[in-house]
Amino acid sequence: MKAAPFDYLRPDMLDETLAALAQYGADARIIAGGQSLGAMLNMRILSPKALIDINGLDDLAHVSVASDMIATGAMVRQSDAMVDRRIRDHVPLLARALPYVGHYQTRNRGTLGGSVAHADPSAEIPLALAILGGEVELRSRRGRRRVKAVDFFQSALVTAREPDELLTALYWPARKPRHGYAFTEFALRHGDYAIVAVACVAEMTADGALSVLRFGFGGCGERPQIVAREGAPGSEHLDDETISAMARSAAAEIECRTDLMASADYRRQLAGVLAESALAAAAAEPVAHA
Repeated sequence: MKAAPFDYLRPDMLDETLAALAQYGADARIIAGGQSLGAMLNMRILSPKALIDINGLDDLAHVSVASDMIATGAMVRQSDAMVDRRIRDHVPLLARALPYVGHYQTRNRGTLGGSVAHADPSAEIPLALAILGGEVELRSRRGRRRVKAVDFFQSALVTAREPDELLTALYWPARKPRHGYAFTEFALRHGDYAIVAVACVAEMTADGALSVLRFGFGGCGERPQIVAREGAPGSEHLDDETISAMARSAAAEIECRTDLMASADYRRQLAGVLAESALAAAAAEPVAHA
């Protein structure tokens, strides 16, 4: 099967893109890497009246570093982000999540912005953005706004983006002192969407005790789920028993779905196992770099 007929537009400037979105609205689809959209068009899951190709918008392929925030343009390729020293140094969680994203060939075309805009609940990049407390920049002819990632993802493939808006940038909080970051997942084959993905951010005190803990779970429900333990969740130093209890307690709080890949009970048990591994790795990082 092939895509239904559509108008094809390839604007060279952002203003042209926003004008096209204002004209077509919900009848338009944006294509950047096209790794997900191409298949959906060919299977006629989507039949837009217009396809707007933003590969000519070079201004959206930037990475910029501020004191406390890293901005990545929507058109930054996943493969480029993997080798970008600024991302590796300042957003280590994203750097650790990217090797799990698809395959070498798909990462060469796939973009950071495209993954976030697509909002697959099993995708790694949206999960990393959500747990870090990142933001999404949206632009239209009406203006510009920034939306917190946890509010942007509303359900599977459903976001807070309005039909006339373009996702133009992602904002990632920069690495903080005494913070450790970890990412892991389980899929049937490397490169497949995760059955369960887990991200962890752990802040350790100067004497090695846990002070702040956040888990992020992907693949379990309809969007990334964050479980936070703010304000000294464990004053004692972490041992294996404490790590296991914290991980399984977090997994018990999340929503889990049943589908053809796994049952809800299986996902919850797997989430606890992966969270345990992620917490151990995240908690060890500040100690190793002390």
